[in-house]
Amino acid sequence: MTHSRRKTVRERKLVAGAVEPADAVQASRGIRLSTALAKAVYERRAELGITQSQLAERAGLTQAKISRIEGSDTVPTLPLLSRLADALDASLSIALDGDETQVSFAPHKTDAA
Repeated sequence: MTHSRRKTVRERKLVAGAVEPADAVQASRGIRLSTALAKAVYERRAELGITQSQLAERAGLTQAKISRIEGSDTVPTLPLLSRLADALDASLSIALDGDETQVSFAPHKTDAA
């Protein structure tokens, strides 16, 4: 069953009044957070014009680890997120509000002389 098919089935069950199990709700939140982080890392890396290997070198990680982060296959620890933000020359913001998840990297301001 494809992701879109599962989502349709899930939505039909919820509309019909079925209650989604707590572990499924928690898993969905984790997936949304992982996906939002992956997108934010990719977009900032693309904005800088660097490769996964270059980002990995800056952050002291492997290219495979960057690939797993950008592929939503892993959720990094807080210390690793800090290293990523430094390597991306940006501040990391994560907003969690119920079902809403927002992850963004804001570039550090540099003095234009």
